[in-house]
This record gives sequence, structure tokens and C-alpha cells, in this order.
Amino acid sequence: MITIRPYVIADAKALWLLFFNTVRTVNSRDYSQKQVEAWAPDNFDFDIWRQRMAGIQPFVAEIDGVIVGYTDLQASGLIDHFFCHHQYQGKGVGKALMQYVISTAIKRAIARLYSEVSITAKPFYEHYGFTVVREQTITVRGQNMNNFILEKWL
Repeated sequence: MITIRPYVIADAKALWLLFFNTVRTVNSRDYSQKQVEAWAPDNFDFDIWRQRMAGIQPFVAEIDGVIVGYTDLQASGLIDHFFCHHQYQGKGVGKALMQYVISTAIKRAIARLYSEVSITAKPFYEHYGFTVVREQTITVRGQNMNNFILEKWL
């Protein structure tokens, strides 16, 4: 059973490892080794990560006490992070998190959800009714990468 709860400071390390391993394994299907290493670097400053997580206040998904995914929802409707543990892909974690985000947005009267979405995640978002606003090229630590801005009106 998947449970979703608010972020606590003690989650920061587990979320970093989930993010790092997911980018390095799952996103490597659509991005080069140099790109995923720039996106999830070996030497990233953990204090910056901890501050980032405190700032976005993600929702954390667990199965039997194991953190298996996380996402967030900002007041503007931005979904800044959305990651499912690489070993729990296809097990309903993303579905549970997306349903949680949508229901939370409705409760908060947020009319439009949007996100910058990787090539890898684009089909997932489209499955939930998001549409492409535009494709873009971003630069992360010297590496150019394509992604998409997607949106969904509620």
C-alpha cells in the first residue's frame, strides 16, 4: 500500500539518493551519460539539496516505510520535482503521487498545473492529461538537454 505524507528534514538524504539513482538509471534511456552526470552530479553540495527540499516541501510516497517517490506542488501550480524510485517504476507510485497532486491542487483552487518535464517523463504526464506548451533546451552544469514544458488545466 502506498502512503503519501509531508516531507520532514530527515527525508533529505533518502530523497537525494532516490533522485540521483533514478536520473542515473531511468533517465539514462533518453539522455547521454554526460547529461545525467550533470543533472545528478556525484559531488553535489548536500546543504543546497537540503535547502531545496525545505523550500519546495515535497510530498513523500512510501511503501512499508520505504521512500519510493516524491513530488511537490507550488502555489503557482508548478510541479518542480516528480521522481519515482528506479526500483519501484510501474508499481503505481507515480499514479498515486499524480492523483495526490491533482486532488491537492483542486483543494487549493489551483486551476493550472505545469512542469518542466524530461523526455523520459513526458509520456507519463501526457497520460494524465498534460499537454505540451513547448519544447526547450536547458543548460545544466555545461550540458545542453532537451525537455518540455507541459500543463494541465483543472
